[in-house]
Amino acid sequence: METTQVTPDIWMFRFTAGQAYALRLPDGWALIDTGLPGHATEILAALGELGAAPGDLRHIFLTHHHIDHIGNAAELAAATGAEVLAGAADAPVIRGEAPGPAPVFSADWERELFTTVHAQLADVPPPTPTRVDRELTDGSPLNWGLPAQAVHVPGHTDGSMALHLPQSRVLFTGDTIANHPQVMLGVFNTDHARAMASFRKQARLEVDIALFGHGEPLVGGAGERLREVAAELR
Repeated sequence: METTQVTPDIWMFRFTAGQAYALRLPDGWALIDTGLPGHATEILAALGELGAAPGDLRHIFLTHHHIDHIGNAAELAAATGAEVLAGAADAPVIRGEAPGPAPVFSADWERELFTTVHAQLADVPPPTPTRVDRELTDGSPLNWGLPAQAVHVPGHTDGSMALHLPQSRVLFTGDTIANHPQVMLGVFNTDHARAMASFRKQARLEVDIALFGHGEPLVGGAGERLREVAAELR
């Protein structure tokens, strides 16, 4: 796992596939996603290096139910007592009560990429089901000591959620939007049309910084770039 500071209060944890983010709050810390299974100890150590004891982790915000996002949630929640938040439609999958729906591929290249990615993750253990303490819907406010709001962005999964910090003009997109190798609609969606609508919804937000589940963060001018790409979506 690689740790990179993005802003004075945000750090990115990069894994073999995907990434998670640590957000320093006025009174504690939040994690946005938790990476592939098997990295809980590393994440806690990385937080410790940033000055956060396990009990300082107050919230775990899961953007959706895929393995590279919920992989360490159960272990981290147990170790820290953090509140776990996720979209209402994804919560049953995260709890292990229902299977996650399969993606609907938009082209042969996407199907081939899916096969390649899953072959690379063949040895990764399945995530442990975890509790979801709060099921989020569109516009759910978050009592984090700073302005923060959940944004429902279905299409990648039914319950995909983005996180918007309006005061600092930051957007955590989850996998609805990627920056790999350029800003683009995320892949492996369950509903292509809804995913495009969710991309456009995020592009309408006033943001300067966009942080993705896959790809490099955009620091500065993120909103303009999202709107440029949204206008070209077909």
